[in-house]
Amino acid sequence: MRTLMILMFVLGISMLNAQNILGKWKTFDDRTGEARSTVEFYEKNGKTYGKIVGLEKTEDAQKTCTLCTDDRKDKPIIGLEIVRNMTRSGNVWQSGTILDPEVGKAYTCKIWLEDGNLKVRGYVGVFYRTQTWKRAE
Repeated sequence: MRTLMILMFVLGISMLNAQNILGKWKTFDDRTGEARSTVEFYEKNGKTYGKIVGLEKTEDAQKTCTLCTDDRKDKPIIGLEIVRNMTRSGNVWQSGTILDPEVGKAYTCKIWLEDGNLKVRGYVGVFYRTQTWKRAE
């Protein structure tokens, strides 16, 4: 009986962790499918944020966000906070923004887990684009 209770407890914790986006995720190029960066999600003041912690191409490591128009202007890409102010509502994180450092624009964002992958959707009005990110090992 005790073993069964311990097993149920461990499985419950595993299921809770499976529904959490915190940690590192690999991003991929929409056109080529190649890995581009690693984004780490973390909590700050009750909200979820994500920053770029690694780039696949070493030649990109010195780049800055020259096209950004807010406080991220001319900041290094590595360490750049690209996801801000996400709040969790059930199994969806929303009400925040995601930045595309290549164009310097921030978009309304919605994030959720699906089949172990992270779905990241950026919106401009009624138009959107969804990317699939995979958990980094």
